[in-house]
Amino acid sequence: MKIILKENVESLGKTGDKLKVADGYARNFLIPRGLAIEASNKNIKALEHEKRLIAQKAEREREKAESMLGEFADVTCIISKRIGEQDKLFGSVTTKDIEAALREQGIEVDRKNIILEEPIKSLGEFPAKIKLYPGVAAEIKVSVIGEEE
Repeated sequence: MKIILKENVESLGKTGDKLKVADGYARNFLIPRGLAIEASNKNIKALEHEKRLIAQKAEREREKAESMLGEFADVTCIISKRIGEQDKLFGSVTTKDIEAALREQGIEVDRKNIILEEPIKSLGEFPAKIKLYPGVAAEIKVSVIGEEE
């Protein structure tokens, strides 16, 4: 039986793949669980239409991410932390701290999209990347200063 996968199936294929599988496997496992549909002309046309819509949406999101790059061009994130001897920080600067500092500047970013090369444990300026879209990342500066006591 010819089928079209509606979801990724580990040992079979990815969403949208057209496959030929055993009739029993399709009728008793894939179709009842909503993992696949029968590959009729109507279903094939609907799948192609859906793929076009998904591609258009992905393109719009990519363009939006590229336009947001300008927003991050000269952004410097200033974070003040308590310091000990030899200008070492108590703890480290995390993506949570960077997210909070960006929010104060009016920029909303999910901390899961902030990438630090290594934990920041000293004073100075450090680069950080913000993933806006797969393949589109903005670079910001994180400036860590000592906290006034």
